[in-house]
Order: sequence, then C-alpha cells, then structure tokens
Amino acid sequence: MSTRYARFWGVRGSCPAPFMTHMQTGGNTSCVEFRDGNHLLICDAGTGIIPLGDALLRQNEIREITLILTHYHWDHIAGLPFFMPAFTPGWKINIFGPGQARTDIEAYLATQMREPFFPVETDAWLSDVEYIDAGRTQLTHGPIHIERFTLRHPSNTYGYRIDMGGKKIIYASDNELPFPSEGIDEKTERLGGSEPSSRETRETDTWRQAMEYMHGADFLIHDAQYTKSDYEKKRGWGHSCYIDTVNMAIDAKVKNLYLFHHDPGYDDGVIDRLHRHSLEIIKERNSGVGCYVSREGGVIEI
Repeated sequence: MSTRYARFWGVRGSCPAPFMTHMQTGGNTSCVEFRDGNHLLICDAGTGIIPLGDALLRQNEIREITLILTHYHWDHIAGLPFFMPAFTPGWKINIFGPGQARTDIEAYLATQMREPFFPVETDAWLSDVEYIDAGRTQLTHGPIHIERFTLRHPSNTYGYRIDMGGKKIIYASDNELPFPSEGIDEKTERLGGSEPSSRETRETDTWRQAMEYMHGADFLIHDAQYTKSDYEKKRGWGHSCYIDTVNMAIDAKVKNLYLFHHDPGYDDGVIDRLHRHSLEIIKERNSGVGCYVSREGGVIEI
C-alpha cells in the first residue's frame, strides 16, 4: 500500500450497528483516516476512532495528528472518550470543528465527558491537545490542505475539501440534498410557482456552495443514508436518499463516489442492493462516475 491513502474506520450513521448481518459493511460510526507519509488527518470521532487509536499506539512513526469534526452529534464524537492516544503522554492532537471560538470546541467535547454522562473528564487527557481557532476557513497539516464549507444538516455542520497528492477529496458525511428525488421544475410546480421562502433561499445557497466544492472532485465521500421510502418518513433529519446522492455526483462530474453514513438498520444485503441500483442509475445516465460502498477497513489509494 502506498503512503498516501484514506482508510475507513467507521461508516455508519446515527448509532453503531455491531451485528453479524452488518459486518461486511461495518458497524462503527463515522471516522476516516487520511494519511500522507507520516502526516495523519482524521475526519470525525465516531466509534471508528477507537480501533484507529489502538492501531496508532502500535506504531512509532506518528505522534501528531489533526482531528477535524463535521459537528457534535453523538455518532460523530462518541469514540473520543475511548481514543487512547489522548490519554497517552507524548502525543500532540490538534482539534478543529464548528463554533465561534476554540473554547466552543473544547466545551462541546468536554460536555459529553462530564458527570453524569461519563466518569472520566477531558482533564484526564495526558496528550498535548490544541484546539484550533473555530473561525478559520482553511488549515493545513503537513502537505495536507483542508478547507471547510457548510452542509445542510441540523446544527452547524461542516463539509471538508481535502487536497493531498494533487487530488481533490470531499468529505460530506451529513448532508441533506435540497431537492430530494425531484428536479427544480418539479419543486417549482409543487410550490405552485410561489416565491421561495427565505429559508429555502438559504438552503439553496448552501447547496450551490457545496456543489461548487464538490464539482469535479476526484473522490467524494457523501451521506447516502436512506432509501427513498425511508427518506419520505425522515425529511428534515439532515440526511440524503442515496438516489439523490448518486444523481448529485453525476451532475457535479465527480470522478469517484463513496456512499457513506449508512443507516444502522440496513444490513449488508440492503447496502448491496442500494449499490447495485446506484450503478444502474449511473449507467442509465451514461455517466462515468465510479461508485463504491464505504466499508470499514476499506482503503482509497490516493
């Protein structure tokens, strides 16, 4: 394996799914490792960060990491209280996420590790933890360049453009696409030709900005949590129907799409069926998008 890659440590959304019927895909929640030589970037701290932390303690090359968080919902931070490098002297951990100031990031993460929620507080961390100014729009970790943008999800949620090795990678874990399973013309007709509300205008602006970031991406890791029927029951929950994700990737001329943030209720058979249908959509639209299922332990060579 090359020294420049991405590895999936957690691919589920909402909550872990540690079931035998789910193990081909994986049961841990969101966590993706990006490695460029000895520089390590981690996206999200779901339960997948627990085995990642254990693996890091078994090597000697890396002692500094940067962790970027999309938001603070439990499935994206629940692994952090069990991330052993944070409890180990000699490690440097830089942490970035949404907020008005670096103290916001610290406060959000500390809350889940206080009584009565958890018996060990962040004061017990023995590593050198630095919270990066939350107001920044760009940051770097060695040769890896990161730029954040806003996604459509309850609470302030970031997507990230990651540039490494001359490749453009988009990590958009939790994102609800705005015109679900319908085009703009159908949306307009359903609204009776009325002027869009200010909320719809803001959501459309967020979508357009995200599309600009995603356009032409070499690799897009994107929310594809729901079937069409499940999405109809959960509109506004902040996640996408996989059909919309595939069509968006085609429209944005993405080179490779990785379906991500799988619903914990979907076993391996369901995920495989969604993938087969995704490939049919791509074929029907005469697109060359490569489409893959994000699977725990899977590696993207960059």
